[in-house]
Amino acid sequence: MKFMLQRNPQISSVRHEFHSITPLVTCSSNSSSEEFMLKMLNRRWTLMNPDSKVHQIKVSSMQTQQHFGPFGKVTFSNNSNPLLGENVRKWHNDESSFYIVRDDLLHPLVNGNKARKLDALLPLVEDHSGTDVVTCGGCQSAHAAAVAVSCAERGLKAHLLLRGEQPQILTGYNLISVLYGNVTYVPRSIYANREEMLSSHADSIGGSVVRLNDLVNASTNHNSVKSNFLDTDDGQSLNSRKTVIVNEGAGDAIALPGLIRLVQYLSQDHILGKDQPLKIIVDAGTGTTAVGLGIGALCLGLPWEVTAVMLADTIEGYKKKEESLISELCLSFDLPMMHHGLVNWVERQHPRKFGNVLKGEIEACQQIAQETGVLVDPIYTLAGWELASQLSQQERKGGAKVVMLHTGGTLGMFGLAQRYKSYF
Repeated sequence: MKFMLQRNPQISSVRHEFHSITPLVTCSSNSSSEEFMLKMLNRRWTLMNPDSKVHQIKVSSMQTQQHFGPFGKVTFSNNSNPLLGENVRKWHNDESSFYIVRDDLLHPLVNGNKARKLDALLPLVEDHSGTDVVTCGGCQSAHAAAVAVSCAERGLKAHLLLRGEQPQILTGYNLISVLYGNVTYVPRSIYANREEMLSSHADSIGGSVVRLNDLVNASTNHNSVKSNFLDTDDGQSLNSRKTVIVNEGAGDAIALPGLIRLVQYLSQDHILGKDQPLKIIVDAGTGTTAVGLGIGALCLGLPWEVTAVMLADTIEGYKKKEESLISELCLSFDLPMMHHGLVNWVERQHPRKFGNVLKGEIEACQQIAQETGVLVDPIYTLAGWELASQLSQQERKGGAKVVMLHTGGTLGMFGLAQRYKSYF
């Protein structure tokens, strides 16, 4: 059976470049869309439920000529309890606004997008008697911190290989990683070969070792993993350590079900619904979150266009990542799928080398926080906010509604305050 998602016309009239996408995406499977979702989502989860708060940000232009903020004359206000459901379809007095999915509120220490990626991952580790998890990231890696906290909450041991030297002052995600996990700082020359580095460290822990992808394949295809990891017949094996290697950023296919679960939740009639055309805006580090949202929208037949603001790679790199994730998903879950242009990858309003902060962006984050109570960071979520704000003003006369997914990043501000002292 085929499921087809006919995309809305390509976003236009935007100051920065939007790369063209194929207007038709086809997802094919021998099952119905309901059966596909059941196969994907019928599992144990890390999050008790997929719920996320949805706020509405109103975008206004000041009439006075006396004050210009980081966004020029634009100011914001937050309705933290908006009418959703049928009201999402309505337009009110030509007002500009966008909805914001507050995944940044899912956990006090774990970024929203990290929580979604780990949603299906950690129960899989537990189901196969894993005791330890090894992963890696930068010194201020939100992924590493999320793994450390989430593993500790579930009685697993997290081993974190962080790139570079230990900072003089521990703060932000680095501090959380040290408090919750077992941190090893790795020279950049060794870190460059991540696969070998992860494998070597996992072997040093003792016991059996398996990569996450092998675990996924064994779980879905009922194949045996090429190690003694799943051999529970041996009493000695039951008592030994069993280590799972998770790639940097958890950018694997097993990260996608948690995001598909979020799409299913948001598409309920009393929240965003299934009929209203939406432009879903998200910042893209690895791009995994955007791809997961796109797959969810596709296979639920939603008129949603997922647009990801590229932050850490080229358009070619993100398209390659998209193809790799979808292929891995299909292989792991035996789901044949044809795809092209599932995500609309776009440049940031002010492109820069990843990790850099431009003058005025801290002030922009301050304005947003003071006017709405929503904290964004200049590395990731500010990029999504800028695009959502811009598109909401273009769409106010009856086009598609704009929805931003707030992926988190609050603790990253602590590290930035050290790096960019003059900006604070």
